[in-house]
Amino acid sequence: MSTRLLLIADTHLPKRAKELPAQVWDAVDAADVVIHAGDWVDVPLLDDLEARSRRLVAVYGNNDHGELRERLPEVARAEIDGIRFGVVHETGASKGREERCGALYPDLDVLVFGHSHIPWDTTTGTGLRLLNPGSPTDRRRQPSCTYMTAVADAGTLRDVELHRLPLRTAAR
Repeated sequence: MSTRLLLIADTHLPKRAKELPAQVWDAVDAADVVIHAGDWVDVPLLDDLEARSRRLVAVYGNNDHGELRERLPEVARAEIDGIRFGVVHETGASKGREERCGALYPDLDVLVFGHSHIPWDTTTGTGLRLLNPGSPTDRRRQPSCTYMTAVADAGTLRDVELHRLPLRTAAR
């Protein structure tokens, strides 16, 4: 039996968008586990994702304060279908990221992170997979807003896919 995953980060509601795009909510409904790597900004989105997700694994980001920091950890860990996941918002500069994260998280198979709004998918020399889904609401210097889906299956992460949202659903 496999586990369908949705990876999102940097939603920045309601500053970058009033709500998540419908395509992302459809992905929430389809996922067995939703992973959010921080920078929610808005508590109601956390409430909505907790209510709508079958399972939510999430952290706070540097733009999250007050109740979000009270309810969410800085680093989350979860075993999902035999894969050891970690979630954190910031990993530092892109230069040296693989070595730094490999050393900081030797007990993980996959680390999901956010902060840059730039999609990322690499594997460290230690075998740690680093995934950043970008942002579904704030593309910054990227061509489009993004999120990721994947499947955890008996200890193997497969079907990792970066989804690009149409510009019309992206925030201003």
